[in-house]
Formats: sequence, C-alpha cells, structure tokens
Amino acid sequence: MDTMSAYLRGQISRGRELMVFDWDRAARRIKEVHPKSASAGLAGDWEWTGGEIYRDGKPIPQEETYTYLASTWAKPQLEMDSQIEYCYKMQSETPDWDAKTYFPQSALDILKGVGK
Repeated sequence: MDTMSAYLRGQISRGRELMVFDWDRAARRIKEVHPKSASAGLAGDWEWTGGEIYRDGKPIPQEETYTYLASTWAKPQLEMDSQIEYCYKMQSETPDWDAKTYFPQSALDILKGVGK
C-alpha cells in the first residue's frame, strides 16, 4: 500500500480502538501447526509491517526481524507456511500490548508448553 493511502486510512479510522496482534493465539496456532516458518503483519500492508517471527522451531530474536502489529484499520494476521489467518485482539483486552509488543512471556510459555 502506498504511503498516502495508509495515511488516509489512518485519518478515517482516527479514534477507533487498536487491533493488536494476538501473540498468545499465534503461539497456540504455531504449536498446533508446527510450521517451518511463521510471519506476522497487517492485512493490506505487509510490505511495511510484516516480518518473520518464528523459524525452525523457535522464535526469531526481535532484533533480527521487524514487525509493526497494531492498527485501527488493518487487521493483524499470522502467516504460517503460506497460509494466512487473522490473529488479533482489541487493545482493551490486552492493554499492555501494542504495535511494538514481541513475544510476551505468556506466548513464550505457550510455545514451551507451560501456558494456556
């Protein structure tokens, strides 16, 4: 998506609640599917927001990837082995998570098999 279109969508949706990437759901899905690779990004804007988050059985260190995973207009998505699904919560459900959140402890626990 071009910069002007993204800007206009942001202006139109100003005041709406943020949709944030659901790291816990992503961790559960990764455990279920066992993908070789998983990525996360915003629908319609992957070029600027998406990045690989999981490869070969473990999370990619945050400093080795880039993601921006919250928006008022673009729904966060999880991609595993070329299959894409929506994967988000409203920020009011997870007030400590935002666009910069990356594998919070709860998601890491799920991947390790010690969380819900």
